[in-house]
Amino acid sequence: MSKRLLITALTLLPSWLFGQSVWTLRSCIEYGIKNNRNSVIYDNEKKAADAQAKEALAAYLPAVSLNGTLDDNLKVQQTVIPAGVFGPEDIRVAFTKKFNTNGSAQLDQTIYDQSLIIGLKANKFNKQQAALNQRKSEETIIYNITNAYYQIFIYREQLGMLRTNLEKYQQQMNVTSQRVNKGTTLQKELDKVTVDYNNTMSQIVVSESNITLSENQLKYEMGYPIKDPLTVDSAAVAGNLHVVAPALAENNIFSAHTRTDYQLSQVNAALLDIDQRRIKAGIYPRLTAYARYGAVGFGDNLGQSFSTMSSYAAVGLKLSFPLLDFFKRNAQYTQAKYKQLNAVEQLKLDEGKYQLEYENAKTKLLKEQSNVENNKRNIDLAKSVFDVTNLQYEKGTTDMTDWINAQNSVKEAQNNYLNSLYNLILARLELEKTAGTLKTFYTAL
Repeated sequence: MSKRLLITALTLLPSWLFGQSVWTLRSCIEYGIKNNRNSVIYDNEKKAADAQAKEALAAYLPAVSLNGTLDDNLKVQQTVIPAGVFGPEDIRVAFTKKFNTNGSAQLDQTIYDQSLIIGLKANKFNKQQAALNQRKSEETIIYNITNAYYQIFIYREQLGMLRTNLEKYQQQMNVTSQRVNKGTTLQKELDKVTVDYNNTMSQIVVSESNITLSENQLKYEMGYPIKDPLTVDSAAVAGNLHVVAPALAENNIFSAHTRTDYQLSQVNAALLDIDQRRIKAGIYPRLTAYARYGAVGFGDNLGQSFSTMSSYAAVGLKLSFPLLDFFKRNAQYTQAKYKQLNAVEQLKLDEGKYQLEYENAKTKLLKEQSNVENNKRNIDLAKSVFDVTNLQYEKGTTDMTDWINAQNSVKEAQNNYLNSLYNLILARLELEKTAGTLKTFYTAL
């Protein structure tokens, strides 16, 4: 039985391995938007804004309060009826008893409060602010995940190039070692290529470590368990590079209004304007209606104070007119006024700043595009020079120093190309960020 189970497990194992999903950039971002902790925070803020709107509206809805009192008058207060009313002398009389109970229910309804009416207009902007903060969080997640995702690709490309270079060094070491054994080449020639071989081995270790660090960073940005495997296929990444290739035609027309940061500033200015008008409206009277129903009882003992309770009811209007708070309200209004004016000026500054950031990102993208093309050509040229030098070395018409210099030129061209390719990816991300189109970039993947 145990052998049969073992054979079954071995049969199923390959299908399990091949069933592991390969994560695309889109699937990583989709997972991150749902699972990154920041998404939970801003989603909660959106729900809090909805609750805040209900709270503000509740101030204009009927409010019912229940009140009850029980007094034990340890010493009953007396009052005096002046002489001449009921007799020639003052009369001391108590208008209550030792125990006094009172219970009432009151309904209050705001009829008119201009300050409250204006404040209700902030509900719409509070909801917009929460939604924009949530959108900004998603844009940050998209940016960070894309950055980490392509870092993995760059380091894997670097690792592949280093391993190819290592093979060349190994081949050269084998050839040179044979020549040293035959006495046709000095030991120092072998030592030169051995040094570069060892350096490349060290660079491979660093590159492998960088891949692991980048994978962990990607998992963190996604909200993915750090210890769980995450497979990013290099071929799929290379196929997606067209997404980060320059597409300036898509972003030729710039508008600061597409930036989430700018929209947040607009909402902030609108909220400050509402706050300014709300404070100013504090000068108007407030009209409130109320209805009250209750019962009151008096007695020489506690039981009597409940058994003798008699009911009462009242309805009425209350008009409040603030008079002596002018200086305080005026100071608050002045502060709110200048805060709102500064917010409007900041909008104008932001518009110019965002335009500058966009133009700089566009210029940098064109520059990095040119760098990638040049460095790609340099790799081909360096390889061509190396092939010629390698052939010359095999024929004995050049020495090891020229061979190593040619190989180092290939390595330098490879590093320059990878750096420029990563800078191109970052430049495209910056262009999407400054144009306010990161979510469009994500949906187009």
